[in-house]
Amino acid sequence: MSSTRTDDRAIELREAIDRTGYYPEVVADGVLSAVAGEHVASFFVHHEPTFDHDEVRRHLSVVVLTPSRLILAHTDEHPGDDLLPEPYTSTSTEAVRLSAVKSVVVTRMVANPSSGPAAAAEAVMTIGWGGVSRVDLEPAGCSDPQCDADHGYTGVLSSDDFSLRVSAAADGSDAVNSLLAFAEALSARTHSA
Repeated sequence: MSSTRTDDRAIELREAIDRTGYYPEVVADGVLSAVAGEHVASFFVHHEPTFDHDEVRRHLSVVVLTPSRLILAHTDEHPGDDLLPEPYTSTSTEAVRLSAVKSVVVTRMVANPSSGPAAAAEAVMTIGWGGVSRVDLEPAGCSDPQCDADHGYTGVLSSDDFSLRVSAAADGSDAVNSLLAFAEALSARTHSA
């Protein structure tokens, strides 16, 4: 006797991809292939147009939380080129073990905070697992304003593997709430991973 999980959100994920209207068959094929039949616990789909000279290009990010992994998928469209003369899409996916996720950073921007609790107008979620590290260096100094010695450099090493920003003005308040809900689900899962 097989058991059916009623909390699997795979159908909702597919519907969200379809709603974007952005090559849904291509995107779903890449995402669901990476999910590999695992239970979908949570997801976020973000459709983002970008401007490339005088053309609008579209980009779709899909993040999926399964019981054991974080799946990230990105689909971009491209004009024809020397290798592929027809316009084409590229979809890249990455699967990260939840135990490898080192940080989930969430930044909420709330307008008029003195007015009391309010919904976030914008949110940024940054996830780090050590795949990409960034070093920010600047000249070091001392507190003596007359000192002209070389103090070397000081800097910060930070993990910045994936970052996603949504705003109520551009994406709608539902998108901000959905991103915050996904970040909360991911944070809860990495706590116990």
